[in-house]
Amino acid sequence: MRILLQRVTQASVTIDGQVHGQIGPGFCLLVGAEDSDTSEQVDYLVRKISRLRVFSDAAGKMNLSIADVQGSVLSVSQFTLYANTKKGNRPSFVGAGDPDHAHQLYDEFNTKLAATGIPVETGVFGADMQVALTNDGPVTIWFDTDQL
Repeated sequence: MRILLQRVTQASVTIDGQVHGQIGPGFCLLVGAEDSDTSEQVDYLVRKISRLRVFSDAAGKMNLSIADVQGSVLSVSQFTLYANTKKGNRPSFVGAGDPDHAHQLYDEFNTKLAATGIPVETGVFGADMQVALTNDGPVTIWFDTDQL
């Protein structure tokens, strides 16, 4: 699985002109899956992201987790994280997971992340979405379970 995490002051996802998910301070997550991804990788990512200490403490050091600051998550499915641009100018997405498998993992990830007590808003899997956010810091972190 691949997740691009951005620490945000606010984020929202709009579908067909209607806001579908919206958060204040927290993480905007772009989430992609491939066919070889498993529930164990979902568990690993939930553990890492829910405990990631990238929010500032009283001394201004990145030392607090999203739970410590009572933040929220906006999770957006993003098959284009698996784009291959090695040949030509048009990306290939053959590395992205089968939609049924990827959807199941995306839902599992969001459910398990919410079970940690972090409020989770989502986009709609496979929908054409417009994502708006204000990156805070900026702090942007890449997770790829193939690189464990």
